Amino acid sequence: MTGHGLARTLSKWGYCSRSEAFKLIRSGRVTVDGRVVSDPEYRIGAPAPKVAVDGQSIAPFQRIYLMLNKPRGLVTTASDEKGRETVFDCFRAASLPHLSPVGRLDQASEGLLLFTNDTEWANRITAPESRLTKTYHVQVDRRVDEPFLDAMRNGVAVEGTVLAVRQVQVLREGEKNCWLEIVLDEGKNRQIRRILEALDTEVLRLIRISIGSLALGNLAKGEWRHLSQEEVVQVAGS
Repeated sequence: MTGHGLARTLSKWGYCSRSEAFKLIRSGRVTVDGRVVSDPEYRIGAPAPKVAVDGQSIAPFQRIYLMLNKPRGLVTTASDEKGRETVFDCFRAASLPHLSPVGRLDQASEGLLLFTNDTEWANRITAPESRLTKTYHVQVDRRVDEPFLDAMRNGVAVEGTVLAVRQVQVLREGEKNCWLEIVLDEGKNRQIRRILEALDTEVLRLIRISIGSLALGNLAKGEWRHLSQEEVVQVAGS
């Protein structure tokens, strides 16, 4: 059977997330060709029918891809139950459709974060089998030696799992701290912080500077920009 389920269609068209679409459909707020459809898996084929939410027609979206230089202190979510500022506050003044972050950066982390309404593109980037590299500049509360770097490369046991980095090198050193450049090719939760914690090392700052071939460049903190079509193709195929 061709086509997609109604919930997935609403997500692919950029109206809302798939989970939000399920709620809208189950509550009877979505119609297809004027008829209420309460089944999120109701098949939508081609040509596309007339779909409406609360009586307002919606249509396939224009695909949008953008990068944000995430400031420290923002949470990567659309809304926060604790009332904290979120990454979406950076887009408040812009007229953008529903977007979702591609992966995450935790509240204390900074740097390159991607957003899109193209779920297939996002899935290609976040899929574990993509092995897409992500590069970070990380300030730690100590100077390190080669055995320390080897431990990061070879892996440390954390809660029954061995975590390792693909590459690590010292960028610069101070008297009591240093900056490391760390490259990952997998996306385990808080991977760098957990590795360094296991090595009795505190992270002072953590900044993601690139994803695949896509670099943060000179984008200012809290600023965002659209990706070029070349960048869209390159990062998903990196």
